[in-house]
Amino acid sequence: MKKIITTTHAPAPIGPYNQAVLKNGMLFTSGQIAIDPKTGELVLDTIETETKLVMENVKAILTEAGMTFENVLKSTIFISDMNNFAAINKVYGSYFEEATAPARETVEVAKLPKSVNVEISVIAAL
Repeated sequence: MKKIITTTHAPAPIGPYNQAVLKNGMLFTSGQIAIDPKTGELVLDTIETETKLVMENVKAILTEAGMTFENVLKSTIFISDMNNFAAINKVYGSYFEEATAPARETVEVAKLPKSVNVEISVIAAL
């Protein structure tokens, strides 16, 4: 049976989905964007600030599931402009040890929810 993972330390879903689902020790998160969970407002000051908030939202969900970034096996990064890749990658990379970093893809897309610049989801395992 699947277990729904929910935390008030990450933004509430803005549609018919959950923050994450845990099944057989595998955690699948929904894509996180730069919504401040305390205010419900978008934080798009700089690409670095935006990416950090996205990663903090992912971290909150991992924590709620009893995991850390060490448990992440795979991540997916959607960005609206590949010119932001280096800045996003620098912030993203600060959350992982390079030697044990997860598999990943980064894809440029035409548009993201609420017109944000970056959205990240992860798959993790206990």
